[in-house]
Parts: sequence; C-alpha cells; structure tokens
Amino acid sequence: MKNNFEGATMTAEMPTAQLSENDILIEQAYEALAGEAVSAPENGVVNNKKPSKWEKWKANFKRRGWILLFILPALIYVIIFCYAPMYGILIAFQDYGHGDPIVGQDTVWVGWENFNMFFSDPNFWNYFTNTFLLCFFGFIIGFPLPIIVALLLNSLRAKKVKKGLQILYYAPHFISLVVMVGMLKMIFGSDGLLDKIAGGNGLELFLKPEAFRPLFIFSGNWQDFGWSAIIYLAALSGVDPALHEAAKVDGASRFRRIFSVDLPAIAPTIVMLMILSIGNLMSCGYEKVILMQTDGNRLTSEIISTFVYNFGLGNDGNPGLGTAAGLFNSVINVALLVIANFTSKKLANQSMW
Repeated sequence: MKNNFEGATMTAEMPTAQLSENDILIEQAYEALAGEAVSAPENGVVNNKKPSKWEKWKANFKRRGWILLFILPALIYVIIFCYAPMYGILIAFQDYGHGDPIVGQDTVWVGWENFNMFFSDPNFWNYFTNTFLLCFFGFIIGFPLPIIVALLLNSLRAKKVKKGLQILYYAPHFISLVVMVGMLKMIFGSDGLLDKIAGGNGLELFLKPEAFRPLFIFSGNWQDFGWSAIIYLAALSGVDPALHEAAKVDGASRFRRIFSVDLPAIAPTIVMLMILSIGNLMSCGYEKVILMQTDGNRLTSEIISTFVYNFGLGNDGNPGLGTAAGLFNSVINVALLVIANFTSKKLANQSMW
C-alpha cells in the first residue's frame, strides 16, 4: 500500500516522463486535486502548462455556450427597448421641439438650463414631496403585505381553502387600471355608493386632496399583493419538510415555525426584492395618477411623472424640460439602488453585485 502511494507520488513529480495510460490518468487526477488544469497528453507526455484565462473561457464556451441561446431573446429585448432609448436623454440638454433631430446641425444645446428651470419651478418641492410620500407609504405597506400573505397561505393545512384563497388574491391583478379607477369612482366618487349611503351629504373623496394618497395606495396594494406573493410561495415550496418535523419534535408551535423555519428560508429572496423595490422607490407611474386626478385633489396628485408627461407629451410642449425632470428622477432611483445594495452587503452579506 505504501509502495503504491509512493509510486503515485513519484509519478506526479515527473511531468515530462513517458507514462502509461493509467499513469497519465493518475497524473491528471493529482493535478485536478491541486486545482491546476492539465492539457491533453501528446505521445504519452503530459504537459503541465497552466492554460490562460482566455483558453479556459473558450473551452467553457464550447461546452456550455449553447445555453446563451436561451437568454438571447431577453438580451435583444433589453437592448432594443431599454438601452437604445437612452439615446433620448440628450434632449434634456437641448432646446428640443417635437420632430427635431436629436443630433444634427440645427440642434441647440442649452446645457443645464432645463434642469435649472425644473428646480426653480415654484411647485418643484410639491412635486418631489408628493412623489416621495406616495411611493414611500406604498412601499411601507405594500412590501411586507405579500410576505405575510405567503406565510399565512403556506401554513394552511386545507389545500382546497389554500387554492381558493390564492385565486381570490390573484384575481385583482388582472383588472386593468382604467377599470380599477372606474370601480373606485363608482364607490368613492360623486354620486358613488358611499355618497348615496351618506344621503348625498357631499362624501366625494375624489375631490378631497387628503383622500388621494389612501385611495391610490390601498387600491394599488389590493390589486398587486396576491400576485407578488407568488414569488415568496415559490421560495417557501423549497423548504425542507424535515425542518418542520424537527421543530415539531422540539415543541415549536405553528406560529413559532413561521419565524424559525419559513422566514429564514425566504430571507435571501426578501433581501433581493427589497433592494429592487428601493431602487424603484421614486418610480410612480403617471397613468393611474392622471386617471384619478381631479381639480380638487391636484394639490397632492401632482408628482414628477405627471410633470414629465405634461411637458414631454402634453400640451405644455417642452420635451427638454420633461426629459430633464425624468432624468433627475432616474438618477435618484439609481442612487437609492446603489445605497440599498451597499447596505445589504454590509449588514446581511447579500447583494446584487
């Protein structure tokens, strides 16, 4: 046994000797254990030259390069619809009119003038504050809600009840924004259900600025919390049942097992989705806001995205100013994403990059 081991050791130390086929395989095994790649032997001579990173990459690509074909459609989509339109941010630094070429002989570059106009707007802080409050409270309420729903659904024993509740929670996601706002107006608007119940005493929440944010936030969360819970339910399906059995043996209650088994299992998913949510904290679409906007609630419903819509596409007709406002909003989101990623890496040792 000792002689065989010494012979194998001597073989590993003689890289240029003439070796048999078995000795070559032993040599390759020793080099693999040492973390060094061994090139194919030629005429029974083993070449111990370590391949370069480029050679490793080429060999790896030949073996697994076909997998890239699966992500190619998504990559093309991102390039065409996400990166190619970024060329249009140049409008933020121009005196641009509809139909003008973005870059040409007649292009008028104005530098930071559009940004100065946006920052000096009398309603700038109102736009910024409304956007922040609308998105912040939406995040505070909307982010933990799918987690709670997923944990509760996962703990249900009755499968039929579980499936029925899932369908009930998912269904509002498929209601369009126009129909959703129409439903809200039928309930909370003038001559709506609540107004008729109150006997026509002027209970018109769409005309009250303080009612805009609660209506917007709670209706949005009601529409999307069930669909967002799918991700957490998928993560919970991967929890080992043996962990729950062990917790039962230790006397843990069902409520205790949620915090000791289920929640730690989906913690990485929660962290990643939290980073993405913080990166979109200041992103609030103009579609639903404009549908819900009235002259009575305009004080709290005017946000940055509606400003971008009005000046970029609306009758106000200043695309440069609208693009500058949109670019400012995007820069804030990127900064929040970087901060959230850095904080998560330091505190939870998890990050996107």
